[in-house]
Amino acid sequence: MTASLRLGPLLRHAGPTTATVWVETDTPCTVRIRVDGAVTAASETFTVHGHHYAVCEITGLPEGAALPYEVFLGEDRVWPEPDSPFPPSVLRTTAPEGPTRLLYGSCRRPTGDTPEGVVRYGPDMLRATARRLAREEVDGNLVLLLIGDQVYADELEEPMRSFLASVRGPAVPDGAPGDEVVHYGEYAELYRQAWTDPPVRWLLSTVPTLMIFDDHDIRDDWNTSEAWRGAMDGRPWWRRRITSGLGAYWVYQHLGNLSAEARSKDPLWARVRDASGDAADAVDGFALLAHDEPSSYRWSHRYDVGSVRVLMADTRCSRALGEDAVHEGSRSILGAEGHEWLDENLAGGPDHVVVASTVPVVLPSAVHHLEAWNEAVCAGAWGEWPRPLGERLRQAMDLEHWGAFQYSMRRLGDAVGAAARGERGPAPATVLFLSGDVHFSYAAPVRHRHVAEGGTRVTQLVSSPLCNQLSAGTRRVVRLTASRAVHVVGRVLTRLARVPGIDLSWKLDGKTYAGNTIGEVVFEGRDAEALWYHASEGGIDALPGVHRRMRV
Repeated sequence: MTASLRLGPLLRHAGPTTATVWVETDTPCTVRIRVDGAVTAASETFTVHGHHYAVCEITGLPEGAALPYEVFLGEDRVWPEPDSPFPPSVLRTTAPEGPTRLLYGSCRRPTGDTPEGVVRYGPDMLRATARRLAREEVDGNLVLLLIGDQVYADELEEPMRSFLASVRGPAVPDGAPGDEVVHYGEYAELYRQAWTDPPVRWLLSTVPTLMIFDDHDIRDDWNTSEAWRGAMDGRPWWRRRITSGLGAYWVYQHLGNLSAEARSKDPLWARVRDASGDAADAVDGFALLAHDEPSSYRWSHRYDVGSVRVLMADTRCSRALGEDAVHEGSRSILGAEGHEWLDENLAGGPDHVVVASTVPVVLPSAVHHLEAWNEAVCAGAWGEWPRPLGERLRQAMDLEHWGAFQYSMRRLGDAVGAAARGERGPAPATVLFLSGDVHFSYAAPVRHRHVAEGGTRVTQLVSSPLCNQLSAGTRRVVRLTASRAVHVVGRVLTRLARVPGIDLSWKLDGKTYAGNTIGEVVFEGRDAEALWYHASEGGIDALPGVHRRMRV
């Protein structure tokens, strides 16, 4: 039986002399990567829930190279596709001394840039970026960061709803929602539909890409609070859903984030790679444990490229969700192990440290104060009777960013201050928070109370969404949150709830932008520049243009 590509190739983790290629095939086979006419890597597929995958690690490549490659399944060449309008896909290795460009964004609904999709969600910035890069000469290190909501498991487009209807039939077991994915095979189709659009497929085949989940990769408001988690655990279909979602995330997104060395140390990888048959039981058991005991696995990962250290932080699965005001840290956005990991890696040495947090660290101050107040009320700052009301407000208004985890804000402030003062090695030129989630974009310079001016520059940069623009009404609400009046109200509420102050202060630089966008940060030496691209003119085939740039 001739094998074919079901998904991929995806170019994932890249080092100075290595590159990782991930594929999904429709039958077990040997996957070979050929570079410059020679086979440089071969890997047998592994199987999870009847789906077949391979991770090929190509080694011995020159530094800072961009080398065209081909993919073979058995003896058949399956990539590049014949008559593709795009340039050949390349393996990109990093140059330790070269300039670095980080593209980043979140929140993408796959529409194929159909006229109906553009009207509802706006132009797809991953498609637009593919068109731009296909015409550009790319110099230096280029990496794409997809920081949350790569798929929407709970808000499905018509092709995915049709798929569910065809595989499930009229009966939905355990009262599972008919318009959300639940099983592993449904997640597999969700990823296939998200990443097989030709421009996006080419982009992911030729730009090294790192990923981290946010809530919609599993379900809206995932791990908002202990009450939310308890309510979901009470639904008979939820354990299957969380098992499928985390298992699929490990296979489709997380596995490619890892270097060969990190992958060799992963507790699940050897069991899956060496399984004699289908590794579904191993993946399911791992995923359920990761849900039941968040400290059992670390999803956060670090990537050093050029003079930049990128820290992809898990702010979802590893949350500690207690409300015990007596024990500080019982509620945190990273969990105890996550904070220890961030403390260890948010250190001096690199010229630039980037913390990729799917949810913004720094929000418009009015929203930050509202979240801090709400957390205090839910923990009993105003007594017992307002706590249920506070919880309903928290879930209704999505009050679950860093501002709603004040312990984590203080601990992150301590880490940033120590790095900026040179207490953890030579102070970096910048510490940047890259985020998405909120469906509008902005920049906010951050000051630390105990760091002198002229030292490390700290900035929050947000770029969101890639393709899921806000409605006109929601845009008006966003503008209201940046108003002076709402800021004053929020500040009064935090004082009435006796919320302790933090060492970080900030103010938005300019206005927020609510259209679809993709962000970019360009690093050269100790300088850094942030850019935001959008494609609001020229129809579905428009190339993106820079609508804002600033030095950070």
